Amino acid sequence: MRTLTQDASFKPQPPWWVRLLPFADVASDDLPLGRLMRLALFQVSVGMALVLLIGTLNRVMIVELKVPASLVGVMVAMPLVFAPFRALIGFRSDRHVSAIGWRRVPYIWMGSLVQFGGLAIMPFALLVLAGAGQSASVPAWVGQLAAGLAFLLVGAGLHTTQTAGLALATDLAPVEDQPKVVGLMYVMLLAGMVVSALLFGYWLREFSPGALIEVIQGAAVFTMVLNGIAVWKQETIGASRPAPAQAEQDFAQAWRRFTEGDLAKRRLVAVGLGTMAFTMEDVLLEPFGGEILGLSVGMTTALTATLAVGGLAGFAWASRILSRGFDPFRMAIWGTYIGIPAFLLLIGSALSGATWMFVVGTLLIGFGAGIFGHGTLTATMNLAPKEQAGLALGAWGAVQATAAGVAVAWGGIMRDLVAHVSNSVTGYLSVYALEVVLLLVTMVAMFPLLRSPSHPALFQGESA
Repeated sequence: MRTLTQDASFKPQPPWWVRLLPFADVASDDLPLGRLMRLALFQVSVGMALVLLIGTLNRVMIVELKVPASLVGVMVAMPLVFAPFRALIGFRSDRHVSAIGWRRVPYIWMGSLVQFGGLAIMPFALLVLAGAGQSASVPAWVGQLAAGLAFLLVGAGLHTTQTAGLALATDLAPVEDQPKVVGLMYVMLLAGMVVSALLFGYWLREFSPGALIEVIQGAAVFTMVLNGIAVWKQETIGASRPAPAQAEQDFAQAWRRFTEGDLAKRRLVAVGLGTMAFTMEDVLLEPFGGEILGLSVGMTTALTATLAVGGLAGFAWASRILSRGFDPFRMAIWGTYIGIPAFLLLIGSALSGATWMFVVGTLLIGFGAGIFGHGTLTATMNLAPKEQAGLALGAWGAVQATAAGVAVAWGGIMRDLVAHVSNSVTGYLSVYALEVVLLLVTMVAMFPLLRSPSHPALFQGESA
């Protein structure tokens, strides 16, 4: 009988190149890897938009278009206005059933349309922003309003798409494999960022307003194409409606249930602090490379790819360790250990002018951030109450995105304020030094979460 059971449960090994992919072992006959990879295309479109927002465009606006870094920081942070609503979006998609039975796809599609609209108008808004105020016929507020609207639309679209898309991915997978599926989605996000950064850097190697328009509007078209392919036949028509008890529960009740206990709140605080520490420099990396180290647009855009490669490596390494039952909170703390020397390398590159230190530091920032993100994401999924996958992912994403927005905005403002009373190098150094301090604070905040006896199930079996 034992032999028959083993034979019935035998699953052939996938090809070697598939086994190298992080989280590839989550695939099954009911949920093949091809279907998962196709669904993950929505993360590629989100990664493409993030590269534009936190990498290419902030460099172009600060260095080529001469927009103040503080204004750029605020603009790049504006998409995060919608970040707190991710928990509500996840909660609504948990309960929503459309006329034909779809739950997540309507949210993904509406988010894609809004993201497309923002990208479609963005290049023209940026050109108006750069020229507004220099001509008597175009007031400065016109450019600021146009650019702000474009960034807001992109932010609203990508937050809606990503929250509903990740929730759909967990719907398709067994409960025990949900953290792995979400991890695979984030690997595809980082892979999309790498490829997009390299392509944008190549297309903008010789900057011109025309090239900027082509790149951003091309990204808008690809957003619709990728997301359309991603959701094709992923949800079944005629899905059942939620149970009455679940349907009658309002958001406030669901949120109280999700945040029961001090550890849940502490976990969200730790996610916010760590995210601020790892993202405050996002809006400054490419301008720093161009202004202080004299790198070209193509070379500084490649830095965004370097950051994403580091994040991809961090996610892959963390996946391997967490699959052996390692404490996800301890894994997150390891990310902070790596982040501190990474920012010290950035400080060293500013003082010495060594480009290699800047590149290595950027790579390590991505690596540490990937480890930290995977650890907190795994813990969030494993601790989420039953039937609250969308809310759990939305809460994690809301805290992370909100903290990132605040950090990006403050990074740009702090750089300008310090540079005004000192010089540009000191402005950048002050931001990097503050991030080191925030990483130390994050470590202190997370120590009580290690091997918490309140949640023993978190550490039983695999937790990747």
